[in-house]
Amino acid sequence: MSTKVSDHVLERLRAWGVEQVFGYPGDGINGLLAAWGRAEDRPRFIQSRHEEMSAFEAVGYAKFSGRIGVCAATSGPGAIHLLNGLYDAKLDHVPVLAIVGQTDRTAMGGSYQQEVDLHTLYKDVASEFVETVTVPEQLPNVLDRAIRTAYARRCPTAVIIPGDVQELDYSPPTHEFKMVPSSLGMSDFTATPADEALRRAADVLNAGDKVAVLIGQGAAGAVAEVREVAELLGAGVAKALLGKDVLSDELPCVTGPIGLLGSRPSYELMRDCDTLLTVGSSFPYTQFMPDFGKARGVQIDIDAHMIGMRYPYEVNLVGDARATLQRLIPLLKAEGRGREWYDTVCANVKRWHETMERRAGLAADPINPEYVARALDPLLPDNVILTSDSGSVANWYARHITMRPGMRGSLSGTLATMGPGVPYAIGAKFAHPDRPVVALVGDGAMQMNGLAEMITAAKYQDRWSDPRLVVAVWNNQDLNQVTWEMRAMEGAPSFLPSQSIPDVQYAAFARSLGLTGIRVEKPEDVESGWRAALAADGPAVIEFLTDPAVPPIPPHATWEQMEATAASILKGDADRGSMIKRGLKAKVQEFLPGRDKQ
Repeated sequence: MSTKVSDHVLERLRAWGVEQVFGYPGDGINGLLAAWGRAEDRPRFIQSRHEEMSAFEAVGYAKFSGRIGVCAATSGPGAIHLLNGLYDAKLDHVPVLAIVGQTDRTAMGGSYQQEVDLHTLYKDVASEFVETVTVPEQLPNVLDRAIRTAYARRCPTAVIIPGDVQELDYSPPTHEFKMVPSSLGMSDFTATPADEALRRAADVLNAGDKVAVLIGQGAAGAVAEVREVAELLGAGVAKALLGKDVLSDELPCVTGPIGLLGSRPSYELMRDCDTLLTVGSSFPYTQFMPDFGKARGVQIDIDAHMIGMRYPYEVNLVGDARATLQRLIPLLKAEGRGREWYDTVCANVKRWHETMERRAGLAADPINPEYVARALDPLLPDNVILTSDSGSVANWYARHITMRPGMRGSLSGTLATMGPGVPYAIGAKFAHPDRPVVALVGDGAMQMNGLAEMITAAKYQDRWSDPRLVVAVWNNQDLNQVTWEMRAMEGAPSFLPSQSIPDVQYAAFARSLGLTGIRVEKPEDVESGWRAALAADGPAVIEFLTDPAVPPIPPHATWEQMEATAASILKGDADRGSMIKRGLKAKVQEFLPGRDKQ
């Protein structure tokens, strides 16, 4: 039997080490689906409920495996559905390859059914590389370049294959004019800055008395080096949310997340420092950085395209975080530094942890959403992978989950799209079938797509050697993050027609699929509910009935801002009294002395 183009696509993916492709079938990729049958499902075809979920699963797989995530979809609507997940990959710098079908070449340009100009559609999201295969000899070079580019640029790429091309007999490029041969593989590489730039950076850092370090996901390979820099300079370390799992929150100088979802000590670290070192982060919110002119800055990033943004850094070092810090560390001087700044940072961190514990202990109706995350924290296995959805649940993930060595976690950091929590978790299970995974999801995101994707979890649970996949739903019947943003930013009360959502029986739905389903309605059952979900012998959904009146207060919120929010609520919010009461009670915890519960 002759080898078809579609057969060679799968053969090439296997040669690149691709073990699964997340996709959804359609006639635009019928040739590929037939090839999967001939190849005995190698690489494995993982069927989602929707192409957007396929893309999210590929992103989750790539984030937690370090390998390229691959997704596949049919022409027209299938290709369109991939876009949101691919934009998530683009904005979070994740290597993903999309393989999409197209109408036959004979029909292209004829306004044919499901014909979409895919080059125009994909030219932004896959701007680094998008190409259509029109003849068999073109295939290996296009596919290899797409994969290499995705790895090298940490981005999504796309390969478009018309349906009739998939069915052609494969013939490789020949040694002729206008043929482009190709080869597999690429070596690892390490970029480092010039010596003179390193000396200038060291001069800036050595001159600082109050040094702050901000790390993101780009510092993941430099954990020991970041710790050593912090110790040498007596610095506090704040983390962008995509870098939450880079450094242990158990270290006394780690101030935790930064930004609207951040911690008070991170806000104070940036407000009061005189020197800033940013490693592997493109945290976008300038208002949470030091005031311009108040602090000198050094940035380290491997991508020259992303360097020098967000803050007027004095020295911009283009290079791999670990290799650059290894060369920078011998130039740093620890002698002559007092401990006052370091001790202040550590004291602020200790006080914040006490504040968070008090906030989680406040009464709510029926359950305090902060307590749900707080109760989970000590129960998490050391090798757990956590995913968080966007929304108010991301606040509780950011502030109450203590990252320890060996734990992993991520969310849609830059696009901040709703809906990736559950598909990320499924992608993580295929990346690490031997590790437990916990997804933290709001009820809005669960209704948007999480419920359907539990069908995918049920379908594939026997593929995972550790069957634990826990999906936790904060059920408050409110699109809570946007509700609070309306109050705080627009000075407007909640608009119930847009914000109120139905009370869905999430646990019952899980049970209808043969999965574990747990519904927790009272605070005293929260911890036992978590224990039962974590002990389940397969995927589990646990839902908590939480209070939408508990506010996700930003770390920089002042009493004046709280009063302004309260005034907007008093204009006519549906739950005025309880919201003001919960907000004031939560804020006052920052000003209480000692550890006692109040």
